[in-house]
Amino acid sequence: MKIAENIKFYRNSLGLTQEKLAKLLNGKKSLVSNYENGYSTPDIYTLIKLADIFEITLDELVGRKIV
Repeated sequence: MKIAENIKFYRNSLGLTQEKLAKLLNGKKSLVSNYENGYSTPDIYTLIKLADIFEITLDELVGRKIV
């Protein structure tokens, strides 16, 4: 669920609507909604694109903490 929470957090921090983020991903608003609600998980290519859009690392996006 951490990925879903992070997608919503970073989307909001950039002031993007679900629709605007979906357009950047070449998808529909429901795609982003499904990610944020945990109904589906982005594939690795989409995760990379999301990290690039949010200007963060994949580790940050998926909530991975290195100890």
